[in-house]
Amino acid sequence: MLRDSKYLLAYILPLTAFVSLYFAGIWSFFSLMFGFILIPILDGIFKGTDENLTEEQEESKLTNRFFDVMLYLNVPILYALVVYYFSIIAEGGLETYELVGMTMSVGLVIGSTGINVAHELGHRTTKFEQFLSKALLLPNHYLHFFIEHNRGHHKNVATPEDPATSRLNESVYAFWIRSVFGCYKGAWNLENTRLRKEGKSIFSLENEMLRYQIIHIIYLAAVGLAFGWAVVPFAILVGIAGFSMLEFVNYIEHYGLVRRKKASGRYENVQPIHSWNSDHDIGRIMLYELTRHSDHHFKATRKYQVLRHFDKSPQLPHGYPGSILLSMIPPLWYSVMNKRVAEHQTVLETISRV
Repeated sequence: MLRDSKYLLAYILPLTAFVSLYFAGIWSFFSLMFGFILIPILDGIFKGTDENLTEEQEESKLTNRFFDVMLYLNVPILYALVVYYFSIIAEGGLETYELVGMTMSVGLVIGSTGINVAHELGHRTTKFEQFLSKALLLPNHYLHFFIEHNRGHHKNVATPEDPATSRLNESVYAFWIRSVFGCYKGAWNLENTRLRKEGKSIFSLENEMLRYQIIHIIYLAAVGLAFGWAVVPFAILVGIAGFSMLEFVNYIEHYGLVRRKKASGRYENVQPIHSWNSDHDIGRIMLYELTRHSDHHFKATRKYQVLRHFDKSPQLPHGYPGSILLSMIPPLWYSVMNKRVAEHQTVLETISRV
């Protein structure tokens, strides 16, 4: 249990956003400094391990409710953070740089912690956990992620059909535009297709995407009524900052990786070789093992606490924060990653010939 308590460190990230809001001034940027300066430094010191759990350890962790409760607690924590943010904005008297810092700091947390936990819970089968997943997606204005990620991304990952898979020599900025709009469109298409197959009208509340739009409008209206209509633009901006964090993560997780198309016209099955992996300890703890992304795509129902390392999975050069920073300078990103993509492709071709 003592070893498992390391995941309590994941709550430090939301805490940094509370610090940003409480102290204001230069502290408004504290979450960003913590996430993109301190964590990359720590990732450089603690490289991580490729050690996997034994079968007995896995069984023990899968039956331990501690790991589930850790995720559930993020819902009240993040909503308390968002309410605190709105209340401070409503009070006024802030400098422009403080507004920017607070919005980016809160956005970092609701995007990285919020969407990440929503992502984990969205793969669960219970209605309660799926409800919590959607609750965490709401402040990010990304409820459609629940549909597109589960029914689109996991099916089409590492193919040209997936808007959330970044392409070789595609900048993170071009990818952001393609993924944001492509995933939203994809969610509508998936839901419309489902309803047609079931013989139901797409112009009804049976359409989950239509319900999501109504929920988002109600959410923004509630913000306006509770904190003043001048706060609504900030509710939109902090959500954009949040889902932008998701898209930066999406970019580095599958950059340049492509599944082969078989003679039948179907793509090969998703394997651990189709996602970039990172074993850096700090990132693994802060993001609930999201950085062991290869195993997640190999078996999406596998819970975060038992995700595995695979030797054949391609490895990112840094942890997630460091890799995101690198991706923001496309020429540097290409110079580092394109060689890794080519090397990995050579390995895959060798394997396919065996």
